Amino acid sequence: MFHHLGVFFAASVMLALLPGPGMTFVVSRSLAGGAPAGVASSLGTGTGGLLQVLMGAAGLSALVLASARLFVVLKLAGAVYLVWLGLGTILKARADASSMLSTTASKTSLRRVWREGMAVSALNPKTAAFFLAFLPQFINSAAGWVALQFLALGVMTVLIYTVSDGLIALAAAWLKRGLLRHDGAVARLRQAAGGLMIGLGLGLLFTRRPAL
Repeated sequence: MFHHLGVFFAASVMLALLPGPGMTFVVSRSLAGGAPAGVASSLGTGTGGLLQVLMGAAGLSALVLASARLFVVLKLAGAVYLVWLGLGTILKARADASSMLSTTASKTSLRRVWREGMAVSALNPKTAAFFLAFLPQFINSAAGWVALQFLALGVMTVLIYTVSDGLIALAAAWLKRGLLRHDGAVARLRQAAGGLMIGLGLGLLFTRRPAL
């Protein structure tokens, strides 16, 4: 049904390992709240990715990318949100030692982290552009059901990204435990992650609408 499925999986795995807003958000939340917060954030970015896939299959993403006004609105919303999250990460990085030692989080905070991760992914027009540019290369139009093929490939891509982000969340939480012996190391890493989120948000402001 699909073209070159093996190439698709290999490319998806490699792309999942490239740093981006979602991965940066997952790392920052793992450093702040440990593995539970990191996994919750990765599930959130995955949920946002699924929303982008559903919109792409329904043709909504193409509509947004084709409309200059809608694209700018989504771009500005995503950029402001990333900068706001980055500033919040930096400000919270100076938390006291007791909060930094905590590796658990309340259900409310985990739900908030999940919602934030979903927004990071769903408000990024570059994600929509990626799906519309990447997935059609592996769709067999002669087999029909193009929207269904797009949806199936999109779900597989999101699963690969979510698993990758989840493993990175666990690695960041493990790194946090090791760095707790060094005064200020975790705080500096969280500040760096926050700064990177701000940089990604500012970079999003200069994203141009791709030609379709």
